Amino acid sequence: MQHPDLALFRRLLQQARPYWVHVVGIFLLGLLATPLGLLTPLPLKIAIDSAIGTHPLPRFLNRVLPASATRSTAALLAIAVVLLLGIAALENLFALANSFLRTWTAEKLLLDFRARLFSHLQRLSLGYHDVKGTTDSVYRIQYDTASMQYLTIDGLGPFVTSVVTLLAMFYVTFRIDPQLALVAMVISPVLFMLSMAYRPRFRKRSKEVKQLESSAMGVLQEVLSAVRVVKAFGREKHEEDRYVHKSQAGMWARVRLDLLGGSYSLLVGLTTALGTACVLWIGVYHVRAGTLTLGSLLLVVSYLGQLYAPLKTIGRKATSLQTHWVGLERAFSVLDQLPDVPERPNARPLVRASGAVAFQHACFAYEEDHQVLQDICFEVPCGARVGISGRTGAGKTTLLTLLTRFYDPTSGQILLDGVDLPARRIVKAS
Repeated sequence: MQHPDLALFRRLLQQARPYWVHVVGIFLLGLLATPLGLLTPLPLKIAIDSAIGTHPLPRFLNRVLPASATRSTAALLAIAVVLLLGIAALENLFALANSFLRTWTAEKLLLDFRARLFSHLQRLSLGYHDVKGTTDSVYRIQYDTASMQYLTIDGLGPFVTSVVTLLAMFYVTFRIDPQLALVAMVISPVLFMLSMAYRPRFRKRSKEVKQLESSAMGVLQEVLSAVRVVKAFGREKHEEDRYVHKSQAGMWARVRLDLLGGSYSLLVGLTTALGTACVLWIGVYHVRAGTLTLGSLLLVVSYLGQLYAPLKTIGRKATSLQTHWVGLERAFSVLDQLPDVPERPNARPLVRASGAVAFQHACFAYEEDHQVLQDICFEVPCGARVGISGRTGAGKTTLLTLLTRFYDPTSGQILLDGVDLPARRIVKAS
């Protein structure tokens, strides 16, 4: 059986498929930041080991630069400064291009997903809207759909980039000092276990927050759409208290979720700090033993920060990622809803009806245990005028909603010009 999160991830990729070129472009721009990140501490190493000390330049620079450019301290410092400025310029240019492409792709993804959800909601029957209410649908379109944007652009992309950065930093650190690299990676299993332990708790809290926020919006929509009735009966204070009560419940749910995320980030931070302390402890002994230069130790510590950065990012984003997974799940759940009044594939087009109506043993129930109409039988010939009367709750409105096919009868038939209504297809005006 496929894991629910994996199935959700597959649907996410299918929705984002039309923009795969743009998403790949974002990934590539993100990946270009990795080699630049590897070069960032290099000017500092050159300044300490070569300009201040007597160590030669890194091999790849010695091969490119002429020997005359590396003989004086001033030349070595100039090389470090030029590298520093060049790396900074490239980083900012890539950041600008990445920002533009991310914004455009994210907004197009969000617009398309909202339009798809809105279109599907319009085709769902009144039964769905009567149960869920308007506010729930609005919340899912305006807020839950944003999870598609976040997970595709801010979730999936940084995750892939972080994995590549992690591997690259580990490789470079391993080449400088294998023991330090292995010590630095010892904390990875601990972080993985922390993530697995906190994940279900994040998911549960996120669902609670979404439900409470939607409920508070429901009070707003209900009151403001009936503001004349509220004023007429002097219920302003009552409705205000009801809204505040709902909102406070949502506030405390968000506080609990934030505290849970804070405790997880705290544990991740302490774990990575412990790894850094171990590397620093062993690295100092390596410098004193002469197996590692001071500049190389600073380079390793700088790379260590970038090595742990993806792990810390995952820790910081753990709460928001689970919240957005819940939002995406809620949005896709709307698309999974099937109309209660489906149109038959072979339905006959109805351009203009003569108007002969017949109910044949029609029954209907909004709920299974509460029958509204039972075994209704009558005929209305073409051109006749019929009045429907009865006490409140007898089913007069339900009868008309069945005739206009907002609902289908639970059993029996309703015929229009001798044809069952589900077998008719309305020809829409262009």
